[in-house]
Amino acid sequence: MNDFLNPSRPAPAVALTIAGSDSGGGAGIQADLKTFAALGVYGCSALTALTAQNTLGVQSVHSVPSTFVTAQLDSVLSDFSVRAIKTGMLADSATLRAVVKTLAHCADTPLVVDPVMVATSGDRLLDRDAETTLREQLLPRTDLLTPNLMEAAALLDEPLASDPAGLWRQAERLLALGPKAVLLKGGHGSGPLAQDLLLGPDFSEVFSRPRIDTRNSHGSGCTLSAAITAYLASGLNLSDAVRAAKDYVHRALVSAADWRLGRGSGPLNHGVAPLADPRRAPSGPVPRSVSSSHLHGEPLL
Repeated sequence: MNDFLNPSRPAPAVALTIAGSDSGGGAGIQADLKTFAALGVYGCSALTALTAQNTLGVQSVHSVPSTFVTAQLDSVLSDFSVRAIKTGMLADSATLRAVVKTLAHCADTPLVVDPVMVATSGDRLLDRDAETTLREQLLPRTDLLTPNLMEAAALLDEPLASDPAGLWRQAERLLALGPKAVLLKGGHGSGPLAQDLLLGPDFSEVFSRPRIDTRNSHGSGCTLSAAITAYLASGLNLSDAVRAAKDYVHRALVSAADWRLGRGSGPLNHGVAPLADPRRAPSGPVPRSVSSSHLHGEPLL
């Protein structure tokens, strides 16, 4: 792990997460800050909501007033040289508008948007007004949009994509909403490989890792977007940042596969050591250290 206590270590790059708090520690702000620290990046935060949450689910949500979200952002951005920003749970339309207004003053800072819209149960986490604000105001400011299959379907008001042609079509339609690039995540699909499609106006790339059948996957989407943000803050280009982040999440899942933290969907191991040179992250399927019985199904793409 990175040694923040080493007096000879130069000051780390700074990343900012704008998201909700997970009292269980597996997702949200907590996952983002753990990921930033593991990857050698100093993390700042602005909380949009408090959740009473554990491995079994979310029991209660308390939204932070949008004026206080703005105050947190102004406080951080006026003092720190933030190199990359990510958003997670944005709670409601007022918070979304406040975030968009503030981020207009740092248009050159890479923005990763993880559109936390749909819970694993299928329940929507944003109302229709907030979804409209997300599509019309935040996505045109976004450098990388990172939806899972359910969030992509919700953003487009379409059924879940069920085949490769449908995935590509939805990624293209998401790109048309304004982000500079889309990473459509296949982790909720089926097949022996978890495959994510990165699509931009003039490039595309598929990132693959063996699928892991584990109950400890809570917060994997937050962790992936946070890892991408950390690597962008550290100076990697988009393709290298996504590849290295995908590798980090894969190893975090593998190393936590046998954990028993809580009685439900447990967390990843955010403390796995990063690659010495993230630009050399594997570009395809890699050997796993857990039983092949964790693999199932047919390829997604």
